[in-house]
Amino acid sequence: MVIVDHVIRDIREEDLRGKELDTLLLTSEQRRWVRGRFTTSHGREIAIALPTGTVLHAGAVVWIEPDWFLRVHAAPESVLAITPANYAEAVKISFEVGNLHFPLALDDQELLVPDDSAMVQLLDRLRVRWQHRQAVFAPIGHGHRHEH
Repeated sequence: MVIVDHVIRDIREEDLRGKELDTLLLTSEQRRWVRGRFTTSHGREIAIALPTGTVLHAGAVVWIEPDWFLRVHAAPESVLAITPANYAEAVKISFEVGNLHFPLALDDQELLVPDDSAMVQLLDRLRVRWQHRQAVFAPIGHGHRHEH
């Protein structure tokens, strides 16, 4: 079993050329976990044992072998996509979401929040336009990078 204990930095394309790509598909929550066991897209067993505070970002290469390498991919997940009417509404929604200690992501002109009943209640109370959607959820301001 491969044990990933750091994120590889400063990768050059020639370091990966000719190697088979294997992927680890993780939700936003899983990308923040510092411990866990997973199975890659090619069936390899992977253990994550990262320093506290590490956040895995989509595209991060976390393992390189002579014939293959492992890259993190962000899994689409159930979110609530909010379309604010204007800038002021976007700020108000962001404040209210933060006040409930929920993460928030930006996706072009939409705000994304976790698909959660508390969020549905909040959005309905605020009378803003929203819809259920599957999307990659990459919250802003989540964690800090410890890529050694």
